Amino acid sequence: MADPATAPVSLLHHFAALHDPRSDHTKLHGLLDIIALTLCAVVSGADGWTDVEAYGLEKYEWLTTFLDLPNGIPSHDTLGRVFAALDPAAFQRCFIAWMDAVVSASRGRLVAIDGKALRHSFDTAKGRSAIHLVSAWASANHLLLGQRAVDDKSNEITAIPELLKLLDLQGALVTIDAIGCQKRIAADITAAGADYVLAVKDNQPTLYADVQRVFLDGLEDDFAGLAHRYHRTAEAGHGRTEERHYHLVVVPEGLAARHAGFAGLRTLGMVYRERRVGGGPVVGETHFYISSLGLRVKAFAEAARGHWSVENNLHWVLDVAFHEDASRLRRDHGPENLGLIRRIALSLLKRAPSKKKVGIACKRKQAGWNDGYLVEVLLGHQE
Repeated sequence: MADPATAPVSLLHHFAALHDPRSDHTKLHGLLDIIALTLCAVVSGADGWTDVEAYGLEKYEWLTTFLDLPNGIPSHDTLGRVFAALDPAAFQRCFIAWMDAVVSASRGRLVAIDGKALRHSFDTAKGRSAIHLVSAWASANHLLLGQRAVDDKSNEITAIPELLKLLDLQGALVTIDAIGCQKRIAADITAAGADYVLAVKDNQPTLYADVQRVFLDGLEDDFAGLAHRYHRTAEAGHGRTEERHYHLVVVPEGLAARHAGFAGLRTLGMVYRERRVGGGPVVGETHFYISSLGLRVKAFAEAARGHWSVENNLHWVLDVAFHEDASRLRRDHGPENLGLIRRIALSLLKRAPSKKKVGIACKRKQAGWNDGYLVEVLLGHQE
């Protein structure tokens, strides 16, 4: 494997300054060795500490070509203790430094922010609920930009601003589901030099009713007196047809005055989606949005549609290919830190070349079978 210090995109280099939480007399294994071993193992199919130890024992000779491993492969208990004690905020900062080196991922890009529960991370004995990770996902290039853990989904409202502080959002377009439709969040996004598209639901009842009324009236009279743009898309495949109708209007003066606390608010959006599977009935759904975008309906359409990539390309893949929902890690910071390792691994695998168009689960197997391919995954290019 190439020396991490000379690799075009160094990974371990960015974790070199990470504080080791262990006492000196307990350090039988180097912290970078532990992180590198875990990342290699998770990329290659490991789903927990026992898997990581087993991978290390099988790949020991190869791992020693670029890791020190002075006392062999750490046990699964050692791995669990280290990651449980490791400061997740510091670990995250190292990860973001690496992401900044990989690509200017947010500039001019769609950044989707959404939360996901680690369902089995609860600890009834200690009275701790399941950990909820809020992630920022660069939809265009399938890269995790950052994450923030909260103990309860209701706390996403406070976690999202903390996550936004970690990111360079200059020039980005940020999308968030209805839980993020908050005045403070809109202000933080615009202050960071970005635009937003925020879903509106009945958690903001007055705003929701006002936005809904604008579009009900607009559809009745062909949007008379409103600056309006319309865009339609249609897709068919795998026995399913779907049409999406996008409407974007400039915020009426009265609504703008009533909701002046939303910084940068310029437009309102509506998406009506009709979907039919096989010979079944047509099912329709309507969604409403507020946005700081100008009257750019195609950009709005890309944002509204692109937000679902965080579900399809991050959360769904973590459950199906990484079995995250089945993980029963509960100790201290262990679930959050392994969650970040999984997301680093997924970002690497998304970027990795492959001889055939295969899914993430298959790429993980290829990395486990073929050390050369694992190197390509870690470095982001073919050697």
